[in-house]
Amino acid sequence: MTEATATMDLHPRPAPGEAKPWAFPAPERGALPNGLTVLRCHRPGQQVVAVEVCLDAPLDAEPEGLDGVATIMARALSEGTDELSAEDFAAELERCGATLDAHADHPGVRVSLEVPVRRLPKALGLVADALRAPAFAESEVERLVRNRLDEIPHETANPGRRAAKQLSKELFPASLRMSRPRQGTEETVARIDAAGVRAFYTAHVRPATATAVIVGDLTGVDVDQVLAETLGAWTGDAGTARPVPPVTADDTGRVVIVDRPGAVQTQLLLGRVGPDRHDRVWPAQVLGTYCLGGTLTSRLDRVLREEKGYTYGVRAFGQVLRSAADGTGASLLAISGSVDTESTGPALEDLWKVLRTLAAEGLTDEERDVAVQNLVGVAPLKYETAASVAGTLADQVEQHLPDDFQARLYARLAETGTVEATAAVVAAFPEDRLVTVLVGDAARIKEPVEALGIGPVTVVKG
Repeated sequence: MTEATATMDLHPRPAPGEAKPWAFPAPERGALPNGLTVLRCHRPGQQVVAVEVCLDAPLDAEPEGLDGVATIMARALSEGTDELSAEDFAAELERCGATLDAHADHPGVRVSLEVPVRRLPKALGLVADALRAPAFAESEVERLVRNRLDEIPHETANPGRRAAKQLSKELFPASLRMSRPRQGTEETVARIDAAGVRAFYTAHVRPATATAVIVGDLTGVDVDQVLAETLGAWTGDAGTARPVPPVTADDTGRVVIVDRPGAVQTQLLLGRVGPDRHDRVWPAQVLGTYCLGGTLTSRLDRVLREEKGYTYGVRAFGQVLRSAADGTGASLLAISGSVDTESTGPALEDLWKVLRTLAAEGLTDEERDVAVQNLVGVAPLKYETAASVAGTLADQVEQHLPDDFQARLYARLAETGTVEATAAVVAAFPEDRLVTVLVGDAARIKEPVEALGIGPVTVVKG
């Protein structure tokens, strides 16, 4: 070592700073004279503003035989107004540097906008025009219907989508909208026309039952004036309360094979219906489900992927279908993944062993601690963008949750113990109350699956 090297000034590695306290952003709630509810959230540094407009137009409000009309209406909102053609509307959005999307789901229709803050007034004005006076031109609706009909065969061919469709059909009675595809079937979509879209819009889209969420750096923005000149110009009546049908489901343990002759893989989807986010068990259920199958280090992945090599990954999750404070809500509790055809029987056998072991021995404190760190510790990174904050606030609106729900959820997750998380996940995934859907080659997988004794096995066409 030379003298120069020996005397080089080597700076010590900087020590980590003290963690700053973080909480999910709290919105400011208000309302416009037209009845529109507004949640605004100032996020310094977020120069791209995110806007979410929640419309009370749920799927169970679709007329009988017109499943998919909410989806077509949502897509048609950006296809022109009373003053702008579809092409002109798209050009104006592009000049704003904005993106606009809309989709329909069980809780309602969601319209999403992202735009640089300096162009918020113009872009929000376009959204307001689309909500206030959509054109619903016959030619545009016909094109959207054709596009949707073209999508359906591709969705049917996708094993994951096909499994989800079959699971919904199995869990819910045919009379319940949740039993049928969210975006409609070939038969129902083919019946949709411009008159039907406009009738659905007229019946369900109005400011008095809508909520707008605005998140971003609002420094120097006169939000009240912007809202008054855009969404505030949208008018409509108050509407009438609509009865919400109760959610009923049959999760009797059984297996349904969707036959795909020659398939080299089997898509697995096991599910049942559980409580929504209003239930006090929700935080413990989230934590326990994450330990079961929320990440690459979860129990399911450790056994099925790392130890046995059956799959690239298996996930357990809870997905809210409809949420309501009166107890009429529901969530889907599910386990999904895919395995090679020959491994279908052994993989299911080991999956059930994981569930039985979990019920007998419980989670470990280490599993619980890792889950808390992954769910709570990374939350500040998850909500770095305005869009992620706006999306979560809009979810809370649709699910009739208080504005501080997400903040309190993280606190409750951190407080949930191992025993409580174990009890919740065992109750969520009881081994004898799961409907199992397999999309694969029935001739090769039916016999080994029947030998497992996890429920009666039926085969349906793929």
